[in-house]
Amino acid sequence: MRYFIIDDDKASRSMLKKIIVEGELGHVIGEAESGQKALQLILSTQPDFVLIDFLMPELDGIETIEQLRKEGFHGQFIMISQVVNKEMVGEAYEKGVEFFIHKPINRVEVHSILKKTAEQFHLKQSLLTIRESLAHIESAKMAKKQPSVKEVVLAILNDMGIIGETGSGDMVLMMEFLMKQKNSSALLPPLKDLYEAVALSNHADPAQMKKEMKSIEQRIRRAIIAALNNLASLGIFDYTNPKFEYYAPRFFDFQEIRMRMREMETDSKEAMKVKINIKKFLQVLYVETLDKFNQPS
Repeated sequence: MRYFIIDDDKASRSMLKKIIVEGELGHVIGEAESGQKALQLILSTQPDFVLIDFLMPELDGIETIEQLRKEGFHGQFIMISQVVNKEMVGEAYEKGVEFFIHKPINRVEVHSILKKTAEQFHLKQSLLTIRESLAHIESAKMAKKQPSVKEVVLAILNDMGIIGETGSGDMVLMMEFLMKQKNSSALLPPLKDLYEAVALSNHADPAQMKKEMKSIEQRIRRAIIAALNNLASLGIFDYTNPKFEYYAPRFFDFQEIRMRMREMETDSKEAMKVKINIKKFLQVLYVETLDKFNQPS
């Protein structure tokens, strides 16, 4: 990954660069102390990600993003800010910012966010390449093509920020299995049957079937917890965020979301035990997949 850092604090720029280099997260191809000085450098180097401070002289973070977008820059932005309020976050969302790094800079937080954004970037690029290839091949045959079950499921999981989680692949296989059954009922079979179907899709050794099914359950549980954390984080920054409003009450008991939000807001050192209803999450995912897959082109 290729990063460009904009921050009027030299110490912050140095720390971010050190975290990226030592964590082998990519290369820092440039840096600047203000948005004004960064504009031409970014347009000429075209980095994958721009880490940009919100409060800066001359042009602030939002104004810099607006200028770069007007000039045709298509890279992604990660906002760095010490002060976070709903108005600022709402404006940042409108400009395409989806991730925030808080000041004072924390090495663990920066490493985690950059790793997650890089994973999502690679997966999105792969999906884009696949879609472009399919569109090119099919363009001579038809104007529109119904998306695959995998594409529909990945789009939903991507909205919740868990497309990079291992358990997401298991959930895709589950939804493909259920769609192939062509069951008129939208109700799920027992989870045990779904775990077994995924294990068979992965060509699991029959002698290790129980172990593999348990691993599948654990991977899915971790992915669902990650989705809950991502949605709770969105809700803290902006309670009216469309992804939060749509997915949080559908896929989770809203009480669990609120508990996780309170924990994040108070910066509790002891994480509460989150109750995860795997069957409810998969049931809603199946209904959403059915609905989107059957929508007319």
